[in-house]
Amino acid sequence: MAGRVLMRFVNYRTLLELTVGAKRGGIGRTSRFFWSRGRWTAGALGSGGAAFLVGLPVLSGLSYQAFRKVQSSAVVCALDKEEVLEQADYLYSCAETEKLYQLLLQYQDSEDAEFLWRLARASRDLSVLPGTDAGRKQQLTFEAFEYAKRALERDDKCFAAHKWYAICLSDTGEFQGIKVKIGNSYIIREHLERSVELNPKDATSLHILGYWCFAFAELPWYQRKVAAVIFSKPPTSTFEEALEFFLKAEEVDPNFYSKNLLMLGKTYMAMKDKEKALLWLTKAKEYPAHTLEDKEVHKEALELLNQL
Repeated sequence: MAGRVLMRFVNYRTLLELTVGAKRGGIGRTSRFFWSRGRWTAGALGSGGAAFLVGLPVLSGLSYQAFRKVQSSAVVCALDKEEVLEQADYLYSCAETEKLYQLLLQYQDSEDAEFLWRLARASRDLSVLPGTDAGRKQQLTFEAFEYAKRALERDDKCFAAHKWYAICLSDTGEFQGIKVKIGNSYIIREHLERSVELNPKDATSLHILGYWCFAFAELPWYQRKVAAVIFSKPPTSTFEEALEFFLKAEEVDPNFYSKNLLMLGKTYMAMKDKEKALLWLTKAKEYPAHTLEDKEVHKEALELLNQL
């Protein structure tokens, strides 16, 4: 009974699949930012420039699709660290998941966190691809977590390492049961908060934190009682706290993600603020539908607007 009741709010795969942010850091825009020669640079997919999409989903989300795919004949030629990372970020932006994984797998024994967290992300992306069988999915999920763990051990000042550690830890809970999922929720939040502390401009980490808060804030009283049976002090939050993170994400990167607009609308609905709920749900409905997830957001926003 407890497992069934709690499954809804501890399903972090669903939570983190929202975080494309966790995975894309601004999906829906034609412009992107990528890491080049030691600095963030604006780029556009349409121009053919490399693009760095900050890493879950959860996270995403959603998330292994992209606006354009690199040609199948593309050849990866990397001579040094910077070039390898640029190639990796370009392949990521083009959703060439398998090629990206094979490129980074050559550096699985690296002591460099920049390689390791990207390899964690690539492994995780492979695990959520349609058609991945259950055994392979589980293998890749735990493989991703190990790479993220090593990245964090090598550099605990790397915001992306903290973010992907949180995302990958969340994913492992899918194979470990309800009690482990709930226990991991505290650790997940700690690392997301550390990620934001290290990089306050990372909108996707802020979004995931907002969703974490929303998930526990909307937990009905009877589900809280069930959670309390398993843990003397289960995770709690408020809609006000969730709203703060969603608004902050929008402040640092306006319109970066259709799901953030939707969650703002849903949070205001939960807080009985109809006027602001209408505002954000309308924005979510009008967001350009570039991806399947954008289309799903559009559908849900329209349904909620009809309710209002």
